[in-house]
Amino acid sequence: MAKTELRLDDHAIEPIPAADRDSTGAQQMWIWAGANIAPINWALGALGIILKLGIWDVIAVIVLGNLVGCALFASFTVMGHKTGVNQMVLSRAAFGRRGAYLPAALVFLMTLGWIGVNTYFPVKISMGILGQFGVPDTAVPNLIVITIIMALQIGIGTYGFYAIRTFEKYTVPATVAIMVLISVAAWTQPGVVNWNLVSPLAPGERYAMMTLLTAAIGVGWGISWVTWASDYSRFVRKSESSASVFWYSFAGMYLPVVWLGILGATIASVTNDADPAKMVSAVFGGPMAVLVLALVLHGPIATNILNVYSATLALLSMGIRVPRIVLALIVGAAGYLVTFYFVFAPNFAQAFDHWMIGLIMWLSPFAGVALADFYIRRKGVIDVAELYKSPETSAYGDVNWPGIIAFVVGLVAGWFFQNGLLPVFKGPISVYMLGGADLSWLVGTLVAGGLYLVFSPKPSVAVATVTP
Repeated sequence: MAKTELRLDDHAIEPIPAADRDSTGAQQMWIWAGANIAPINWALGALGIILKLGIWDVIAVIVLGNLVGCALFASFTVMGHKTGVNQMVLSRAAFGRRGAYLPAALVFLMTLGWIGVNTYFPVKISMGILGQFGVPDTAVPNLIVITIIMALQIGIGTYGFYAIRTFEKYTVPATVAIMVLISVAAWTQPGVVNWNLVSPLAPGERYAMMTLLTAAIGVGWGISWVTWASDYSRFVRKSESSASVFWYSFAGMYLPVVWLGILGATIASVTNDADPAKMVSAVFGGPMAVLVLALVLHGPIATNILNVYSATLALLSMGIRVPRIVLALIVGAAGYLVTFYFVFAPNFAQAFDHWMIGLIMWLSPFAGVALADFYIRRKGVIDVAELYKSPETSAYGDVNWPGIIAFVVGLVAGWFFQNGLLPVFKGPISVYMLGGADLSWLVGTLVAGGLYLVFSPKPSVAVATVTP
């Protein structure tokens, strides 16, 4: 008898048994596409316009930067497919049995922040809808809307992978149709897009701002997903090829991010605003705006159900012995509080940029260490059983200091080449030697990965993958 599509996911962080690995590469594409067909990607594109870049500058950053970022992300999905293991447990091979608690803790904190960032958009969109019916954009209505949206996100995320997969399968096609409608209207109506918008910045400042945008929303966007990529690809059936998993995952991320990023940049070229409600209002008016605004609520919810689910796996990967469903409720409550910061922040665009730059500061060295360990040091083969043994007996050790040190040194090296909007994110090499260019993601990744390969010992375990 075929398994039902919508069933409670009772898996935690143990390897997914072959019998339960019934997902496909195409279904992975829908999961990642659903999470990225969202107003947040309009804001990604609009951010470059607000930072005074020209429209073609922003489009180039989005198109080219995401080729690299999404390829890095897709490489991580292959890890989960090969092993049937979630990302933070896999990181034990590089960081040690308990050394991996460090990236797991950072992932947990990151997912809370993402819940707040992503909930900002449906809240603002909902308030835009309600405003057309006379509801004021004040604290109490915002509180009610936040509560309703969070309850929906927590409910689906708590139910687990199968609910997430089913949600995306039945909602993404309708959302794609709406986004096509918005895009056609934006790119064909006169006065909506200023295709001739150029940057007023001097050449050096313009180049520096383009590198900052590349770190935040070009390469950086794909990197920001690597820490939970395997959480979902671990459910893909073993008969699927690694190439299939890679390319479906790449397409699911790249196509919507580039499409909607360009859409956001083009609309912002006239509105000069990152608020998705205002963007849609600039293209549609009257009752049509209400329909469009209501339907684009899907994207942020589709993203946050992943955050809720992966946050619980991160906690479980730290050795916390609490049922995943209970942890999901705790994650939801914490994310609920974080949401208020972003909803009531005086300048969301700057708050969002600070958030993204802060993420890339540690995600890049993590990616460097994890990629070097899996693909170079271990040739893509992991002894899965050793990942779950006690810290005292696991062949991967308690704390793998070469991994930890490479990560920390890569983080510091990346900071030297960083140029964020906050003073704390302005590294001296970027500011004083590179004219403000931000190469933090590249330096952090290469330094961490290179140091790990130099100082980590060769694998001392028999690297035969244990079939989950």
